[in-house]
Amino acid sequence: MWFFSVQRMIWLAPMALYAITIFLSAFLLFQVQPLMGKIILPWFGGSAGVWSAALLFFQIVLLAGYAYAHILIRLVKARAQMVVHIALLAASCVLLPIMPSPSWKPAEAGDPTLRILGVLLATIGLPYFLLSVTSPLLQAWSVRRPGSGIPYRLFALSNLGSLLALLSFPLLVEPRLTSKQQVFAWSGMYVVFAGLCAGAAWASRPPSANAGVQPANEASAAEPTDRPGVAQLFLWASLAACASTLLLAITNHMSQNLAPIPLLWVVPLAVYLTTFILTFESDRIYRRWIVLPCLMPVLVGMAYFIWRSPEEVQLKWLIPIFVIGLFLCCMMCHGELARRKPAPQHLTLFYLMVSLGGALGGMFVALIAPHVFRTYLELPLGLLAFSLLAIIVLWNVALPKLGAWPLRAVLVIGVCALAVYMARHNRHTWRNSLRVERNFYGVLSVEVDPEDNPPDRELDHGKVIFGAQMLDPELRYEPTTYYGKSSGVGRAITALEEKGPIRVGVIGLGAGVLLAYGRPGDTYRVYEINPLVVRIAQTGFSFYDHSPADKRILEGDARLTLEHQESQQFDLLAVDAFSGDAIPVHLLTREALALYFRHLKPGGILALHISNLYLDLEPVCTSGAEAFGKQAMLVEDNPPDDSYLYKSDWILMTSDPAWFHKASFNGGKVVPAGAPPGFRAWTDDYSNVFQILKLK
Repeated sequence: MWFFSVQRMIWLAPMALYAITIFLSAFLLFQVQPLMGKIILPWFGGSAGVWSAALLFFQIVLLAGYAYAHILIRLVKARAQMVVHIALLAASCVLLPIMPSPSWKPAEAGDPTLRILGVLLATIGLPYFLLSVTSPLLQAWSVRRPGSGIPYRLFALSNLGSLLALLSFPLLVEPRLTSKQQVFAWSGMYVVFAGLCAGAAWASRPPSANAGVQPANEASAAEPTDRPGVAQLFLWASLAACASTLLLAITNHMSQNLAPIPLLWVVPLAVYLTTFILTFESDRIYRRWIVLPCLMPVLVGMAYFIWRSPEEVQLKWLIPIFVIGLFLCCMMCHGELARRKPAPQHLTLFYLMVSLGGALGGMFVALIAPHVFRTYLELPLGLLAFSLLAIIVLWNVALPKLGAWPLRAVLVIGVCALAVYMARHNRHTWRNSLRVERNFYGVLSVEVDPEDNPPDRELDHGKVIFGAQMLDPELRYEPTTYYGKSSGVGRAITALEEKGPIRVGVIGLGAGVLLAYGRPGDTYRVYEINPLVVRIAQTGFSFYDHSPADKRILEGDARLTLEHQESQQFDLLAVDAFSGDAIPVHLLTREALALYFRHLKPGGILALHISNLYLDLEPVCTSGAEAFGKQAMLVEDNPPDDSYLYKSDWILMTSDPAWFHKASFNGGKVVPAGAPPGFRAWTDDYSNVFQILKLK
């Protein structure tokens, strides 16, 4: 079976075999990225950082693959290249299917980056490595053949396969197949790829058994060219690193404000790949005088939106400005790379430096930035780095009849103005911060605004408030923000307290405001994945320490912790786990609801905080409630503007509708929750953000 493709493809021209193999390898390479990201996302808290760590893994393995291709072509004899590569292909098939082991789920809270890298390495390390090798290796093999043409066309074909994989995942694959079905379908296609690649390796063998090492295009190059210098290598890597940094930073920015889901991973990555396709397919597509004038207002727009609060930004502007900005920035980076591509005999070195730059950009965003910066500086720094690179690559470009200096002056003045603008806004954003810290899960700050009336101390996660405590001693332990007595969760707790001591579970600690409801005899169990939240809630606020209830914080992902616990028999379980303005999808699926109901008493209440500027989560919760035969009520709280309470939306679910006739539920808007006809309930295998976007 291993060599069936060799016999089936023997009638095809070798170049067609190379093209088909490269296309399929690229398709599989980028189909597996969102697939694996989605499978492991719930294991590590469902935060945007999971995708950043996964992208870092993909870029590092891509770098290793390009290094392998470069060394194999330069240092190994031609026939030995074939033997080594076919042996690795056979070994990789033994590791299929690519289903990650649940043993990799974290047992405790903390930064899971290394664990994410470990599970990906153990699950798809070798297959992904060989897929990443395919494009540069087969391009190098192809140029050995007389009349093979320009190999960079195959690079564009590779990126086309990658783009189709990314677009097909959220539109065709994810809505129709479960994750398990996707794993087995991908594994079967990989076996086909392995056979095709083995056939391509066989077709690349030289006629003589004594053929030595053949550098790329040695047979077809009329004259050898000089090896690129250090400055050229550095520029290749810098352009690739800048594009990679912007890709990850912009993806993070959008995921933190919406939801860390494959859709928001795929769109920026598809834009990134599209620019590769356009710039490497033809020298006529990238035009500096088209891209540059468009870039200037877009850079200003991105810089403006970085520091806007969610209330000031409509979704219909947020996503387009960053997607268009990423497209134009990557067009320039990749267009300048394409203009500087070397002769074919140096193509593996070129790809090696491009992949090195991509890996460095990924390391900067996923590894360095969370441990070095206290705030999200990687996006503004990425924009500044891009602007400086634009000066470098365009320094000697002359305007018709005016020369080079006018363009130089415009670029330098523009970059200086952009740097001053971003520095001032960054300082203004954190001017009232008493404390700012950052880890894998995001940026947390403790804020005191002297203009607030009444004055309070807030815990912010990015631009979203996680709770506040009043500075007035008489109001210090009043429930504030989204948790007041008129909110959905406040009304539920008040109704339950009528029967005596209660057991309450809380997913998401925040500033600990819900602990203000705790009374002697009550039991509160708080599930919190972010150790930084735990530390700040206990040192920067006093709700937790002051509460007389029997209280305890359980660190780690709530779903994983609850899965290992016996039924807690909660009277109420409140789910309030925001990440920025995004809610981890895995906490709202049918499987998650089943877990919550297992830990509730038969007549207990499940309270889901669904306040969100960009997503209408009511249909998601309603369809989940219907699946379990529960009554779901929407409680909207609209306190006065000068109050220390905020507008909030809570969904309350219970099997005992009599709760909603108690006095605590009188007044305000308490109505049955609804969902559009035919709305499909979310599961761990399925979610559709398109259906619930608030575009106004």
